[in-house]
This record gives sequence, C-alpha cells and structure tokens, in this order.
Amino acid sequence: MPLKRRGVYVLYKKRRGRDAYSVVYIGMATSTIRGRLLSHRIHKATLWTHFSAFEVWDNIRDEEIVELEGLFRHFYKKDPEANRLNKQRGFKKIRHVRNNELSSWSEKDVATD
Repeated sequence: MPLKRRGVYVLYKKRRGRDAYSVVYIGMATSTIRGRLLSHRIHKATLWTHFSAFEVWDNIRDEEIVELEGLFRHFYKKDPEANRLNKQRGFKKIRHVRNNELSSWSEKDVATD
C-alpha cells in the first residue's frame, strides 16, 4: 500500500472454520492509512486478521473523512453483532438527527420513488 493514502478502513476477524468475516473496527486516517494499520497491528493484533482500505480523492478535506467515518460507525452501531470497539465512540454531528418516526416528518421531507 502506498505511503500517503488517506481515507476510511475496516478491520475484520475471520471466523474459525468458515469463510466468513466479522467487522471488528471502522477507522479513518487523515494522514496515512498505512500508519493507522501498523498501529492497530501493534495494539490490536489479536482482534483482527484482515482489512479493507478505501482511499479518498485528493480534493476531500480531512473534516469530510471524519464525517464519513462517523456515518459508517453510526450505521454499524445499529448492528446487533457490532464489536464493542465501535460502540464506544459516537459521532456528535449525527446526534442532531434524532427523530426516527417517519409519521412525524412532513411529506416534503420524505422522498418517494
């Protein structure tokens, strides 16, 4: 992996005896994904076996990478099998979106196909 790649990454743990993987952690790197993966290899080596890395374009700001990570963590947090490492951190900006009752939204707020 090239040295200066920024973006979002996912750590997985391969399940014993199966060709299946569990998401262990979703993270982001605003300087280098490689550095973050090396750090996780040192501190969380027994928790994961594989990873996926998603590089962002050069025109994506660091704040946008942070927001992407926060959104992915929020979605993953709703998974009943979510790993405790991802449940510990929320995403402050998404806390403003609290109303999940579709009936309380106006028709113009809801896009229909």
